[in-house]
Amino acid sequence: MGLQQSNIESLPFVTAELNYLAPVAGKPRTYAYDPPPGEPRTTALPEPHIVPIFDARLIADAISLDREGFALVRHPTAVRNFYDDKEVRSVYYPAAEAFIKATLKADRVFIFDHTVRKRVEGTDDVRGVAPRQPATRVHVDQTDLSGRNRVREHLPEEADELLKGRVQVINLWRPIRGPLRDAPLAMCDGQTVAPGDLVASDLIYPNRNGETYSVKFNPNHRWFYVPEMTADEALLLKCYDSATDGRTRFGPHTAFIDPTTPADAPPRESIELRTLVFHKH
Repeated sequence: MGLQQSNIESLPFVTAELNYLAPVAGKPRTYAYDPPPGEPRTTALPEPHIVPIFDARLIADAISLDREGFALVRHPTAVRNFYDDKEVRSVYYPAAEAFIKATLKADRVFIFDHTVRKRVEGTDDVRGVAPRQPATRVHVDQTDLSGRNRVREHLPEEADELLKGRVQVINLWRPIRGPLRDAPLAMCDGQTVAPGDLVASDLIYPNRNGETYSVKFNPNHRWFYVPEMTADEALLLKCYDSATDGRTRFGPHTAFIDPTTPADAPPRESIELRTLVFHKH
């Protein structure tokens, strides 16, 4: 049973611009490095749409990772400096792994990377340049193909066995400093996403190709955000789920510019962990 439309429409909301995928000939592709001469960095061009984005804080208890594709969780951390890669890996990784395993009742959790972001006005998001900028287009981090490939890439010896069970790619996203008012994250209710809305798109690295979903506009999409998240809060975001029993498998999300953000709000600083979550059955 999903969220009731009448309940949603009574929630506070902001109206903001989200960047969907404009119509494109062929499979969209983006280079994660300087493209070859004459090639554009990306063929995935934005198509902005103004949409209402509802306040999920008031209904957080009714939102489920399996149904809507995201969830708000309380997750205090002992990390003092998220810009210290060594501290993140030695302190944050083990705590997050245990937290996700317990919260999702998983058999195993494997963290394969993390990204720290700090918004700098007028700067594009470029891979390999730290810190990264908020991602300002509607996307899903993995596809049906790349979700499975992540297991083969990171756990090649065990992949065949692990892929017999249920596999998820779950991101743990949090502000580094709160309350977060600048460039918050918007999450789409996965139950409002039609399969045809998701467009597999190549992400081209020097040594391999990844694949993400770009997202076409659909007026049925229902968007949520959590205003003023604190540093003790986090979002679980579903980027892939091998289960095909009606649960949400892919959760579109994007940073957005909240028109109600105060002019003096500190720039958004955030970290996301990307994890493989395994269930034997």
